[in-house]
Amino acid sequence: MYKRPIIKALTGRLSEPRRFIQVLSGPRQTGKTTLVRQTLEGISIPGHYATADEPALKDRVWIEQQWTAARHLVGGARIQAGVLVLDEIQKIPLWSETVKRLWDEDTASRMPLHVVILGSAPLLVQGGLTESLAGRFEIIPVTHWSYREMKQAFGWSVEQFVYYGAYPGAAPLIGDGERWRRYVLDSLVETTISRDVLLMQRVHKPALLRRLFEVGCLYSGRVLSYTKLLGQLQDAGNTTTLAHYLELLHGAGLLVGLGKYAGQSVRRRGSSPKFQVLNNALISAQAGLSFQQARQRSDHWGRLVESAVGATLVNACRGADLNVHYWAAANREVDFVLERAGELVAIEVKSGRRTGKLPGLAEFARQFNVKAKLLVGTGGVGLEEFLSSDVSAWL
Repeated sequence: MYKRPIIKALTGRLSEPRRFIQVLSGPRQTGKTTLVRQTLEGISIPGHYATADEPALKDRVWIEQQWTAARHLVGGARIQAGVLVLDEIQKIPLWSETVKRLWDEDTASRMPLHVVILGSAPLLVQGGLTESLAGRFEIIPVTHWSYREMKQAFGWSVEQFVYYGAYPGAAPLIGDGERWRRYVLDSLVETTISRDVLLMQRVHKPALLRRLFEVGCLYSGRVLSYTKLLGQLQDAGNTTTLAHYLELLHGAGLLVGLGKYAGQSVRRRGSSPKFQVLNNALISAQAGLSFQQARQRSDHWGRLVESAVGATLVNACRGADLNVHYWAAANREVDFVLERAGELVAIEVKSGRRTGKLPGLAEFARQFNVKAKLLVGTGGVGLEEFLSSDVSAWL
C-alpha cells in the first residue's frame, strides 16, 4: 500500500530516545495499521504488534501479556530499544489505567521500550489519555486521505476524488458502482456506527443517531438549525441530544457540524451547525446517483465540490492550530472561514461556468479583519490546485 507522509513522523519519533507514548488516532479505513506495519519494516529496532480487534474478548490482562512479551524482546536480546504496538486499544475497558502503570514501571526501570497505541474511536481514546495518561502521550492524528494521496496511490482525477471520496480500501471497486456503494455503506459506515459509536458509547436513541447521520449527509454543505433538524428527523428528541450525537459522529470521523464565525466563541457555540461530511464517499454512497449522473446534475455536483473543499479543510485542521467555520448574515454567506491565531481567510466555492459578484465575501471582509479572500473554482484558484495544496499555505 502507498506509504503516507505520517510514516515519516512516526519513524522520527521512534528513532529518538523514549519520551512519550505515541498515539495514532483516527477514523476506520484510513490505514493506521498499515502505517505502523510499514514503519516497523523500515526501522532497525524490533517490534511486537498485537490487536484487540479479535473475536475473543480482551481485557487488561491481555495488555499485560503483550507488554511482557515486548519487554522480553528487549531484555532477552539485550538491544538498545524495542517497539510495542497495541491496536484497537479502545475496546478494552479501563485500558489507560493499565497502560499508565506499565509505562511508569518501565520509566522507573529505564526499560527502552517505545509504545505505540492505535485507536479507531478518537473520542474514547482521547478520554483514556486525558484521564490517566496526562503528560505521557503524544498524538499523531490520522485523517481521511487527501486528493494528493489518492492521486498518487490510485491515479485518480480530481473528479473521481470529488465523487468517490477518499477511502483507499474502496478505491479498487469503483469500476462496479453498486459494489462500491455497498462496501462503503456496509463495511465502512455501518461498522463505524455500530462498533465505534453504539457499542462504545451510551446512546439512548440509536435510530435517531443513524437518521441524524443520513440527514447530515443529505444536507452536507447546508446550515440547518437543531429545531428544524428535529422536524426533519420526526423524533421527539431535543437539541442537546442532537448536538451530542453530532459530536459522536464527528469523533468517529463521519460528520461534523461547523460553527458560525462571529468573533466570539460564545456566539459560535450557540449557532446553527453547517453540516459537513469528512469524506465525500458518504454522500455519493447514499445519494444513489452514478458517477455519470452526478456529473450531469449541476446542483448536486456543485454540492459535492463544496463538500470536497470542506472535508479537505476540516481534515487538514485536525492536530493543527487551525479552525474551520462558516459565516452567514441575512442573505449573505461565506462557505468557509479558515482561522489561525486570529488570522482569517474567507473561502467561497464556485463550480458553475459563471461567477458573478460575491457579496458574502465583501460583507465578511467589511465586518472582520480578513487576511485573504479566496475563490475556489470558476474564476479563482482551480479546484485541483486548491485540493493539491497545503491548507496552511493560504494563511
